[in-house]
Amino acid sequence: MRSGDALRRDVLRMAQNAVYAVEKRDRRELGDDDVGAILSREVKTRRESIDAFRKGGREDLAAKEEAEIAILGNYLPEQLDDAAIQTLVGEAIAATGASSARDLGKVMGWLSPRTRGRADGLRVSERFAQALARADLVADHTTVPSRAG
Repeated sequence: MRSGDALRRDVLRMAQNAVYAVEKRDRRELGDDDVGAILSREVKTRRESIDAFRKGGREDLAAKEEAEIAILGNYLPEQLDDAAIQTLVGEAIAATGASSARDLGKVMGWLSPRTRGRADGLRVSERFAQALARADLVADHTTVPSRAG
């Protein structure tokens, strides 16, 4: 507050109010994981707002939302990069025996505790879909058509 950074002050107040509201609703003090989940949800909301603002031609509001994400990002665990997510997806597929898109629930159930707060679920599910698509391509190229005569 003393630094005069109104945006930072407002974002931190909003985050504190979101945590307080959940504590009041649940009638308990939240742990670090719970607070991280709330902050992740706030970041996700802002990302959705950015898309809406850009579609509406409001780049000024999109830039404000991006600045708020940057502030909230300082209080979140380090995010996983695409390579780390891809590695985890490979492990999940092997551990769950997933072979089709119908296995998304099993895979996400395995991945969620390992990526919570460190990767957006949409990014993770996209990597799963890509891994399945690559596996299908490999399977298509390795199968030899039978000669029926």
